[in-house]
Amino acid sequence: MNVMRELKIAKVTVNMGVGEGGERLAKAEALLEQLTGQRPIKTYAKATNQTFGIRKGSPIACKVTLRGSKAEKFLKKALEAVEHRIQKKSIDSWGNLSFGIKEHIDIPGVRYDPSVGIFGMDVCITVERPGYRIKRRRIGTRKISKAHIVTPEESINFLKERYGVKVEG
Repeated sequence: MNVMRELKIAKVTVNMGVGEGGERLAKAEALLEQLTGQRPIKTYAKATNQTFGIRKGSPIACKVTLRGSKAEKFLKKALEAVEHRIQKKSIDSWGNLSFGIKEHIDIPGVRYDPSVGIFGMDVCITVERPGYRIKRRRIGTRKISKAHIVTPEESINFLKERYGVKVEG
């Protein structure tokens, strides 16, 4: 098989939307760092929403981008939390997928701590082939041909073979 046609996990992004700053966001950051082994960054509100009491520019969430072995390790735990089941509608036309974990205590090996509380999170998986760097590089950026783009079906087969994921719906 051609090495350039093989699929790989480019990155796994874990997002915890809290909706407010302060102590609750600090607890979410500490929890995310504990789960992933990497320091999270804060994300800020893009617009003001008075019904939720959110002002533009205020910190409302935190996220971590995992690559390589850290991504693989966390992804195995995250897929166990959702029992290796993914909805078909959660896969986009580029073969990337996202799913949510309602409670962080569903992840194996994580215990409930009353001082932290319970947080949910979104896990986004980016699947790509070798050679995708040409669309992101600073000098000499090029388009990727349609033959090289990952399709949802290829992504589903990759996840079934590698992680035993069942796609429903």
